[in-house]
Amino acid sequence: MSKFSARLLLSFVLAFLTSTVLATSSEAQICAPDAPHIEGEWSTLPYLMPINAISATLLHNGKVLIVAGSENDAWNNSSGSDSYRYATWDPAGTNQSSITVNRIPYDVFCSGTAALPDGRALVVGGSSTYSFTGENRSSIFDPATGSFHQSQNMADGRWYGTATALGDGRVMVFSGLSLSGGTNNTVEIYDLKSAGAGWTIPAAAPFTPPLFPRMFLLPNGKVFFNGYGDGTNSNSRIFYPGLKTWAVSAPTTTNRAYGSAVILPLLAPNYTPRVMNFGGGGSSSTEIIDLSAASPIYSAGPNMSTGRIESNAVILPNGKILVEGGSVTNEIPDAPGRSADLYDPVTNTFGFGGTSSFSRLYHSTALLLPDATVASLGSNPGSRGSYEPGIEIYRPPYLFKANDEPVTDRPIITSVSPGVIGYNSLFSVNYSSTLAIASAVLIRPGSTTHASDMEQRLVGLCGPSPQPACTGSSGTLTLTSPPNGNIAPPGYYMLFLLDSAGVPSIAQFIQLSPFTTAPPDGIITSPVSATTINA
Repeated sequence: MSKFSARLLLSFVLAFLTSTVLATSSEAQICAPDAPHIEGEWSTLPYLMPINAISATLLHNGKVLIVAGSENDAWNNSSGSDSYRYATWDPAGTNQSSITVNRIPYDVFCSGTAALPDGRALVVGGSSTYSFTGENRSSIFDPATGSFHQSQNMADGRWYGTATALGDGRVMVFSGLSLSGGTNNTVEIYDLKSAGAGWTIPAAAPFTPPLFPRMFLLPNGKVFFNGYGDGTNSNSRIFYPGLKTWAVSAPTTTNRAYGSAVILPLLAPNYTPRVMNFGGGGSSSTEIIDLSAASPIYSAGPNMSTGRIESNAVILPNGKILVEGGSVTNEIPDAPGRSADLYDPVTNTFGFGGTSSFSRLYHSTALLLPDATVASLGSNPGSRGSYEPGIEIYRPPYLFKANDEPVTDRPIITSVSPGVIGYNSLFSVNYSSTLAIASAVLIRPGSTTHASDMEQRLVGLCGPSPQPACTGSSGTLTLTSPPNGNIAPPGYYMLFLLDSAGVPSIAQFIQLSPFTTAPPDGIITSPVSATTINA
């Protein structure tokens, strides 16, 4: 048995013993890092994910939607089986009962997901067959009921398509394999207000995109495609949602197949949009592009500690980026890939982010949770049909004191008013904290699959210069919401307060909406009683 296999076996044994002996504990520490206050700490939960966590989306009730479909197993998609699954997971739970598994009527394997303004999740496309044809159905997941409802069909299939929330609450989808095979190069836009078609007429792009293209809404309302994916594109692009047209942007620089990318924190007053690419193609390099420049170009950033393909990049409340998982060679585990990197956009440097117990490769996912920790899920090491069921939690350094003891005194948000917050509007946050509040941020709940998070973004509300200072009376902050939906698309966000030591609160979910007045009440006068209408 190899050293890696022995360590993997040992971690499963320890996780099992911990779940038996400490059933009331929510987490079981596998091995303590040397300096948690510098590198953070990884731990493994004492229960397993029962389905392959191919896509993971944080919902506004704090639960996580796991969309698996046929789970990278062709048998589940074959005639007579047709086993398509999804799950909801409550990270606050302490045992296996915190995960509920259900079925969905069609194969949502490798679909895209974005949040609608009301907090429901729009899941687009999936696999029609395992002979590389896409599904054109879309469905909406309702966190209130824990169930899916099929919405209008798209014009064509989208297996590996990207969903991007726009500033007006609509969702655009791009790429994916079509009903007949081949890459779908059209854009369709979903509008909740369009009760009939739901989707706009497809608009073709003048190029063939990669699967799961990395797309980012910019503060000017345009959408940036970073140009990377399968190596066939030589330029990044800009999409104009109003005109449904494309413009060529900066040339790409290297092979970044299945690399991760984020839009760096958007901070007042300028909300300068900068997109950063991490690895891809097994590279350890990074690069940053400032989309506010007259002629944007990619500039080299610092190298990560190792080459990474299929890694995950997660924005933390303090603005740093956790880059975890991946490997130099696609789908081949290696020890360096289990060590995470922490990127600091202020200093433009990387630090060590600790070492996880499991390799996270193809079909792995990672999400920021409301308690400011990060969940690391899934992976497909080895043959299709198998997956990594272990769930890990990463506690960033801000949750530890200088003596490496856990922080026990965090800021606490007690209330936020009003209940629904408009754009460029004042709102109040009541809190308790031993130390002064140094910054407040909104983070859009993530939706991650295939090394790409289609939803996450951080918008600063107050903090270090040039942002406005965090002001208010004792125990109350008065904050101004983002100026418009292009900076923060309508929907739910996690509000974090960070004290002067950099310790974040547990998040309070708030809803941003251009519609802040109460809807009118209506009364049905005819018929006067319940009536059944036969179809």
